Amino acid sequence: MANHILHINSSARTDGSQSRALSEKLVQRLSHDATTVTHRDVGTLPPPAVTENWVNANFTPVENRSDDQTATLALSDELIGEIEAADTLVIAVPIYNFGVPAALKAWIDQIARAGKTFRYTENGPVGLLENKKAFIVITSGGTGSGSEIDFATPYVKHVLGFIGINDVEIIAADQLMIDAEGTLKAANHAIEAIAA
Repeated sequence: MANHILHINSSARTDGSQSRALSEKLVQRLSHDATTVTHRDVGTLPPPAVTENWVNANFTPVENRSDDQTATLALSDELIGEIEAADTLVIAVPIYNFGVPAALKAWIDQIARAGKTFRYTENGPVGLLENKKAFIVITSGGTGSGSEIDFATPYVKHVLGFIGINDVEIIAADQLMIDAEGTLKAANHAIEAIAA
């Protein structure tokens, strides 16, 4: 059971979204009376795209940042703070055109920051957000999870590892347009097994 869950939804749909429904079920199963749940819905309120001003602010030392630069990074700092506070992440990822939704990519661009969530060393980058568990709830209409045309699952898993979160579990409700009943049954069984 988790003590602090960060639940991220990235579907553009609010009604009828299987990624939302399954990830919410998982959050409920992982929760206990003392669990804190932070909800971040990037699907309905996407973070802004990274701009030149954002990049310049990010690579300006904290003590040298202007008020405008500090304000530019405020949301990024808030999003990173949500991850830092959580011990468990539940990320709902519908596959759009073989990849992640643009809104989720925008969130990733905001939270993957050198010196904050990873650092460069002589041996390559090292993630700074360790000792966390992540669940990726993948849904798709026709793309098979883990198939050669699934660019969403390995990408999200890689990004999480890049920032230090290597304990990642996939729950897939894929190819819903082909066999919705079967894939949803399998995904729900996976959720119940995790909860048990």
